[in-house]
Amino acid sequence: MERLDRFLAEQLKNISRKGAKELVRRGEVTVNGVKAASAEQKIDPAGDVIAVSGRAVKYRRFLYIMLNKPAGVVCATRDGLSQTVLELLPEELRRRGLFPAGRLDRDTVGFVLITDDGELAHRVLSPKSHVPKKYFVRLRDPVTSDIPEKFSAGIIIDGPETCLPAELEILSGRECLLTLHEGKYHQVKRMFAALGNEVVYLKRTEIAGIPLDAALDEGEARELTENEVERLKSGL
Repeated sequence: MERLDRFLAEQLKNISRKGAKELVRRGEVTVNGVKAASAEQKIDPAGDVIAVSGRAVKYRRFLYIMLNKPAGVVCATRDGLSQTVLELLPEELRRRGLFPAGRLDRDTVGFVLITDDGELAHRVLSPKSHVPKKYFVRLRDPVTSDIPEKFSAGIIIDGPETCLPAELEILSGRECLLTLHEGKYHQVKRMFAALGNEVVYLKRTEIAGIPLDAALDEGEARELTENEVERLKSGL
């Protein structure tokens, strides 16, 4: 059971607990078709039908959002200088507590997972989980045929630090797909730099086996489907 005002503040965009209390006071909130008695009223979020001004409030305990991040946007909840991934979300997907579960560099594009499920985000980010993440990479110099074997053996970066084995598929002379099972700082760029090459374009295309929706233009977002959420959770 949960307090009505807390439920409304969690489920509605741009509504605070104070704002929720005001909605109840004005008689705009109903519980199972009956005008709410008070903002402190206890409700069953999963079983009761809560409506504001006649419109049912869809209960979602957590949100799981796929965003196609453009270059120049930062993976943060707030930033005083640059636009953040949260600011790209459409109004219907905005609510308190959302944050990016992992980061992409400012100039890297592609799949960013945004959620308010702290436990799942921790599992995605935990070094012990080894969640696979796939990247499309374009390089300054051609990729030689011996590079995949070097990645599968574990690239050494910055002296003694060795990366976990990674899978590299050559697509063309300077383009490849790279699957990592960890998330070191600037890892893709550092791995290729260790081999004397330079990443000129980087896009994350997949997280935990879930591909970035090809229908999403850069800057667009959508909720993960129930099937995608289950796949995400089962892969952790």
